[in-house]
Amino acid sequence: MNVSSKKDFTDIEIDRIIEMAWEDRTPFDAIKFQFGLSESDVKALMKKELKFSSYKLWRNRVENCKTKHLAKRVEGIDRFKCKLQRAITNNKISKR
Repeated sequence: MNVSSKKDFTDIEIDRIIEMAWEDRTPFDAIKFQFGLSESDVKALMKKELKFSSYKLWRNRVENCKTKHLAKRVEGIDRFKCKLQRAITNNKISKR
């Protein structure tokens, strides 16, 4: 799927999606909730925006990270916000 056909994101939104994708505690479901991108859409965006070597590092990290998928999470991890998320502007989740 072509990510740009889904929605044209601003540079700030793309930076936030990439940041959320790199965060271990932020599951793909949170990115889908906030930006409407599925896991495969996030992978396509990361492949498009990152250098190939960085993309490979990220993919290896995601595959070995149990907190990126809600179904694989250990009990007790019930949030997906980072500590700094409240201070980030244009963040729909922090404005609930």
